[in-house]
Amino acid sequence: MGNIFSASIGRKLIMSISGLFLVIFLLVHLTVNLFMLIGADAYNIAAHFMVSNPVIKIMEPLLAIGFVVHIIYASILTLQNQKARPEKYSDRNAANSSSWQSRNMYILGATVLTFMVIHIINFYLKIKFGGEGAPEEVLIDGVHMHDTYSLVVAKFEIWWYVVIYITGAILLGLHLSHGFWSAFQSIGMSNGPWRTRLSVIGKVYAIVIAGGFAIIPLYFLLF
Repeated sequence: MGNIFSASIGRKLIMSISGLFLVIFLLVHLTVNLFMLIGADAYNIAAHFMVSNPVIKIMEPLLAIGFVVHIIYASILTLQNQKARPEKYSDRNAANSSSWQSRNMYILGATVLTFMVIHIINFYLKIKFGGEGAPEEVLIDGVHMHDTYSLVVAKFEIWWYVVIYITGAILLGLHLSHGFWSAFQSIGMSNGPWRTRLSVIGKVYAIVIAGGFAIIPLYFLLF
């Protein structure tokens, strides 16, 4: 147990658990975002709940730690794999033995991280700390809250930002399509029939997440 943080299998386990934690967060985050399609009040209430609920406030730093842990261990494992196989396989052999997503998980993850940083700068920091471009307050059912809806919609009316957002959603989906199954494999839940089941579930989950996040900005850009 003492070597779990340094052993390769321990690193994979930690990365997988942190990845599954983020998988749950993405589903919650998408659910909240879909309230935008209902209307301004519905989304503002949902967004206010996410920033004012005590449980969410506790989960917020844990989520940040989960992201950092996942990135660190992904980087370590990628470097280990590169050192273990200094001579790259031919493109044909690589294509036959693994999917494109599995061979490019680190690149996909780094690209998704870039998208997340842009997202945090444009939305989270402005909502959390105010300053230039921060959302105004609105009164809904007697409760003062940020007009997060107007802040987000304003960005989604900019075509190039929508392109960036949709591209990020697609890359996230590709990352998840392999990462979902791989996480369960690392914790020993992909043996026998579960290997196929989890692979299918992972692909469906990736499509739902990528499609859900992509359709929202597209809706506001077109309608």
